[in-house]
Amino acid sequence: MAVAVPQATSLTRLFFLTKPIPGGGFTSLLPKNHRKPIFVFSVQTQFSSPVTTLTSKHPKDEQQQKLSFTINYLIDSCGLSPDSATVAARKLLLDSPERPNTVLNLLRDHGFTTAQISTLVKKRPVLLLANAESVLLPKLLFFLSIGVSKSLLARTLASDPTILTRSLVNQLIPSYKFLKSVLDSDEKIVAALRRTTWVFLEDHTKNLVPNINYMSETGVPEKCIKLLLTHFPEAVMQKSHEFQAIAKQAQEMGFNPQKSTFVLAIHALSGKGNKSIWDKCFEVYQRWGWSEDDIMCAFKKHPHCMMLSERKINRTMEFFVNEMNLAPRSIAECPVVLFFSLEKRIIPRCSVTKVLVSNGLVKEDWSLTSLLVPVEKVFLEKLVIKYEEELPELMDVYLGCTKL
Repeated sequence: MAVAVPQATSLTRLFFLTKPIPGGGFTSLLPKNHRKPIFVFSVQTQFSSPVTTLTSKHPKDEQQQKLSFTINYLIDSCGLSPDSATVAARKLLLDSPERPNTVLNLLRDHGFTTAQISTLVKKRPVLLLANAESVLLPKLLFFLSIGVSKSLLARTLASDPTILTRSLVNQLIPSYKFLKSVLDSDEKIVAALRRTTWVFLEDHTKNLVPNINYMSETGVPEKCIKLLLTHFPEAVMQKSHEFQAIAKQAQEMGFNPQKSTFVLAIHALSGKGNKSIWDKCFEVYQRWGWSEDDIMCAFKKHPHCMMLSERKINRTMEFFVNEMNLAPRSIAECPVVLFFSLEKRIIPRCSVTKVLVSNGLVKEDWSLTSLLVPVEKVFLEKLVIKYEEELPELMDVYLGCTKL
């Protein structure tokens, strides 16, 4: 009796008891004395629709199996939370752990912590499918070769793994060569990378080259250009028309392009974020009694005084004005003192000075800069060790305050 085979039914289990016979049919392989029903059936050599074996699975089932495996792998091997793993799994499906395991092993071998690996995978899950040896390793070795430490490299790539998706030959190396032509040293390039990975990601001909050329044409010294690109590369990478407008604004405010304060002013005036910080600082200084002229005076002396946090300004001004009885305007004349640590530098040194003044050993008209700017060794020699015989407790006053 011939039996029709349903489309979704496997031929595998029906074929195993048969062999081909002339005419395209099949006959039983069982012994002749076998008494159970024997099926002989015909099968077309070509099927109008695909036949799926019982041992294979529906495509949707396979997809679901891969998804489940991927999510579990991201949780168990990469440290992602279930929610993060579910989101990341939308961007990749893993068939097996072999390739992602080689990627994870490579990262661990290069100093990545579990938390850093988790962060990197969460941001760029497709990197788990990259070839560890031929794609990722050369990029890691490249950055290590220019002086990036393993710890910095791990922090940087965990923060922005995009850099691992860019071509070493077509993007990373050309960017490095350009930066080297401007900054001269790998150390400065590493410092710029520490600030932002975009010095290696952006096409340098788009904004960097025009902005650097503009500074040169404006008369900015090479050392000042290096200063800005090394420590504040994001300012040099803004759109050319915006950069030029800010540079002109700095000149109109009285900054000399040949001074380092000019490029620092460009940084302070750049970007929407810095503009909002500027406005907040302006408001805080006014609350402490500074006039607009006082604020501009401080800005011209130290442009980054307009980038301090409200808390930092308030705490420092409160100590100088309320504890040291200094006029608020006197701080505007030497804004550099706002940048020192209150606990580690300002309070210890001012406490020593108050003791010296109360004992008549120094005059009351001391200046903040002479007190706070010198390095610790110079300060100790001039104002502590010098008066140890008269005031043996002076060092204790200084050290005691330092530990506050």
